[in-house]
Amino acid sequence: MEFYERIRLLRKERGLTQKEAAAELGVSYRAYQCYEYNQRCPDLPGLIAIAHYFDVSLDYLVGQSEVRERR
Repeated sequence: MEFYERIRLLRKERGLTQKEAAAELGVSYRAYQCYEYNQRCPDLPGLIAIAHYFDVSLDYLVGQSEVRERR
């Protein structure tokens, strides 16, 4: 599973809309849509913020691991 699929899954698990997720993460609605539609990826600080918000590891978020837990 790739980043855009994971971020969509994590958002839906929290019961958030794209607008709500964007607001929680401090990014524009359009930027967040681009993440979920695989049109662009956040920079490293953005990835860290997303991983922290959803309480998952960076490896899980970017599809390098199936282990969600941060160490």
